[in-house]
Amino acid sequence: MAGGAAVVFTGVVAVPAGAAEGGVSFTRVQVNGGKPIVIGVSNEVAVPTSFRMATTHEWKYPAVFLYRGNADPTGDRLWHAIETSDCIKVSTGVCDFNETMYFDPSVWDMHNSEAGAWKVAAEVSFQGGGGDTDDEGLTVYVKRNSRLTVNASPEPVAKGRTITVTGKVTRANWETRKYASYGGRLVSLQFKPTGATSYTTLKKVYANGSGDLRTTVKASQTGTWRWAYYGNTTTGPSTSAGDNVVVK
Repeated sequence: MAGGAAVVFTGVVAVPAGAAEGGVSFTRVQVNGGKPIVIGVSNEVAVPTSFRMATTHEWKYPAVFLYRGNADPTGDRLWHAIETSDCIKVSTGVCDFNETMYFDPSVWDMHNSEAGAWKVAAEVSFQGGGGDTDDEGLTVYVKRNSRLTVNASPEPVAKGRTITVTGKVTRANWETRKYASYGGRLVSLQFKPTGATSYTTLKKVYANGSGDLRTTVKASQTGTWRWAYYGNTTTGPSTSAGDNVVVK
């Protein structure tokens, strides 16, 4: 298990090392609806997963999991707990399953190096010994949550004068369980006029090395300012709250 974290299974066990493979087909595997798994520093994240299993073997403990390296027990695996439903029978020897994969950084140790791409595999144990572990040819990104703040001033402001918009980008540090500055990010400054239903990006600004954002715009109409960061392969996207400025 990645990072050496202790693991709690709920109704699921890992296939023993050296278990015989074959005799099982896993299909229709979905993890989190194909979306990245974004994890902060304090809240448990429950990831919905589903799959179909077909086999003529007597089986127990089917599960889908994330791994790096090898899908067998010699590789790294990432989850803190897994719950798998009973068989939802499709036909003889064919079952659908609903699964929830849990991640809780407030309880279990996580390493920042665990952010990024993980492969998906499925496995099952057979009654009497042995089992099957299959790579599913899917990739899931596990990402560190990010946060943004915003402040637009002065409030109110005379039309044509300068508004200064500041903010800060931070992201989850799983090892310290705190949010830390995330410098050098390209962040979009967005504006929504009063009465409008959506924001428009007006410019893009790089955060400095400490994650601080600062730019100026001309006051033209009353509305709300915010920052939006679109994330990357290791970090989730985020949007700040809005700061309304009245233009007189």
